[in-house]
Amino acid sequence: MKLFDVHCHLQDPRIFNKAPQLIATALDSGVRNFAVNGVSEKDWHLVKEMGDKYPSVIPCFGVHPWYVAERSPNWFSTLKEFFETTPSAAVGEIGLDKGSKGREIDFNDQVEVFQQQLKLAKELKKPASVHCVRAFGDLLQIVKDIGPFPDGVILHSYVGSAEMVPEFAKSGAYFSLSGFIMPMKAQKAKKMLKAIPSERILLESDAPDALPNLELGSLFLVDEDPSLPQEFFRRGKSSASNVSTASDNQSLASVDASTLTKEMLNHPANIHNVFDYVAKLLEISKEELAELSYRNAVQLFSYQGSKVPLE
Repeated sequence: MKLFDVHCHLQDPRIFNKAPQLIATALDSGVRNFAVNGVSEKDWHLVKEMGDKYPSVIPCFGVHPWYVAERSPNWFSTLKEFFETTPSAAVGEIGLDKGSKGREIDFNDQVEVFQQQLKLAKELKKPASVHCVRAFGDLLQIVKDIGPFPDGVILHSYVGSAEMVPEFAKSGAYFSLSGFIMPMKAQKAKKMLKAIPSERILLESDAPDALPNLELGSLFLVDEDPSLPQEFFRRGKSSASNVSTASDNQSLASVDASTLTKEMLNHPANIHNVFDYVAKLLEISKEELAELSYRNAVQLFSYQGSKVPLE
């Protein structure tokens, strides 16, 4: 089965030096592509380099709402230059945030920067990957005002209400699921998932964030993750099927990731755990979910200049 990781951050400084190994392991597991999203001017060059180096990486450039205050006076012209020199790139990560971290950033500034980037995505006929925390009402209004988006808007790590799905979908939105769906109450998550049209469902890892809340034995681990004791690893192994066994007869593989440090890193291959969980809640076969989510992603990312051919 083929999977397409529509949103991750393999350029993140926490995992950048491990990217070759992470990509190789994920590819071996069946993940075909990774949409690597930049978050500020400071990392766009790294994202571009990864896109040039790896055929499987789709580079994405954007200013994330958390980094709006750090933008330079020439940020928008620089962003446009990156798209001019990187035809294979999509837009992201952009968005709005009224959460605990987002509240530190002036919301009017967030809106201004978001609108500029969303209009650019529409002009370039490229999909945009959108972050939204506690600002879905504001987001919906902006999407309605600027849209529709025939080339797609990805609501990444979607955990919004089921009721808002039809309105977003009308404007061209796709809904991407990550490990952040797992802490939701199952009944609410199922209602939300069943509201999403099958042609608009996507999957992502959001690595190195959004670690699924599962036993370590079910997870791929980032080798030498500094948040974990090194006895969690056997030398040269990077998946949780190779987690060591504790000498006190308690298997470390049975430890729940949710009980560990919040700094624990997520491996992009853990998209498989998201995939399994979503298929279970939707009450469809894994084969059906793999086929439709992969097809949706390919269609979305096969814009002019993309390295993803329409199948």
